Amino acid sequence: MQERMGNPALVLPAAMQALNALSKVPAENGLSPKLLELVNLRCSQINGCSVCIDGHWRIARKHGETDERLFAVAGWRDAPYYSDAERAALALAEALTRLSDRADPVPDDIWDEATRHYDGRSLAALVIAIANINVWNRLNIATRQIAGAWKP
Repeated sequence: MQERMGNPALVLPAAMQALNALSKVPAENGLSPKLLELVNLRCSQINGCSVCIDGHWRIARKHGETDERLFAVAGWRDAPYYSDAERAALALAEALTRLSDRADPVPDDIWDEATRHYDGRSLAALVIAIANINVWNRLNIATRQIAGAWKP
């Protein structure tokens, strides 16, 4: 496969600045880098973004994430490696990534579980993180960015 064009965020530097600024908000509001990378990886798996799948496991490893947890994130519901808070974040990430898959895209049970583990600021930061990785996935997929070209 050949890329269609350069990544739009690189073509338009103001977009890159905005997305990079947005990507800092979740950690600045108390979310752990390891959690954020699990969320980034899971959303990217759902969306089929090979660039982000390839990049975010690398970032997660730099933050001390284990191979065991990285390999199992696609099956997090059945894997014993995740805390209840991580499970709530992953469930929310899946719901917000698969908006058209159900009539109520973010059911109350998923939202309520997330509110049990995250306060208002950290929940807002989590929603921002999920939205941001979905933007990156869409930019990469639309323009057919090549996995492995970005090595974080």
